[in-house]
Amino acid sequence: MFRPLLSANDLAALLRARDLDPGRPLLIADCRFALSDPGQGIREYAAGHLPGAVYVHLDEDLSSPVVPGVTGRHPLPSPSALSATLGRLGISPDTTVVAYDGGPGAFAARLWWLLRWVGHEAVSVLDGGFAAWTAAGFATDTIVAPAIPAAARYPVRPADTWVVDAVTVLEATRSASAIVLDARERVRWLGDEEPIDPVAGRIPGAVSAPWVENVHDGRFREPADLRARYLDALGGHPPADAIVYCGSGVTAAHDVLAMAIAGLDGARLYAGSWSEWITEPSRPVERG
Repeated sequence: MFRPLLSANDLAALLRARDLDPGRPLLIADCRFALSDPGQGIREYAAGHLPGAVYVHLDEDLSSPVVPGVTGRHPLPSPSALSATLGRLGISPDTTVVAYDGGPGAFAARLWWLLRWVGHEAVSVLDGGFAAWTAAGFATDTIVAPAIPAAARYPVRPADTWVVDAVTVLEATRSASAIVLDARERVRWLGDEEPIDPVAGRIPGAVSAPWVENVHDGRFREPADLRARYLDALGGHPPADAIVYCGSGVTAAHDVLAMAIAGLDGARLYAGSWSEWITEPSRPVERG
């Protein structure tokens, strides 16, 4: 399987290899985004990005429209919509994709997860993102629309077992055969603070596994450290027993990525996450 994480030096080597052999398709995806300002990422991209990178917008490219009172804040794109988006970006089954964001990988992990979900193996996240690239002294450019030819609609093959719905999560809360991990910050897991969604708390029985603790100084912790962290969170369960959620299904993918880096593949994503869970008042909420 393709390595889920690349360093800035790894990516620079890939770019040099592409220059030597232009027939090797490589796409770099700039996924910078800010929940508080959906236009911030594209402005940052225009000001400077990795050479040849294309901009990929969380709301417009990596999510489907929100249905108030039904979906969470970032519903998964439908397979057909994602197929069209990948084709427009020039991604074919032969393309190596490297995703990055400002640094920690919270938004790049969403593209990584989506591509893996639909069967694309050759995708990695740039460890440390744009900050690591520039800190290493590598060049950037400001070409906003690089000439990347569109590909055919991507032949997506969604792995249904990678995603669970609210019914499955509710069943998991009543079963000893599954474990639910909450990727939000611990204060949100406790229900002490809720800066985004209208209801504070957590899915009953969920174990706190904040995505922010996967990184140190903007880069992923060592695989051995991540492995120890998640083995402790899993409490003896195999990774395939785990269901991961966050506020809207975005940073939960960061936990799934961290587990993959640690060699603990198989965790499932509750894509609707907390913002979907609370749309149905009968679903239980736990605090404290």
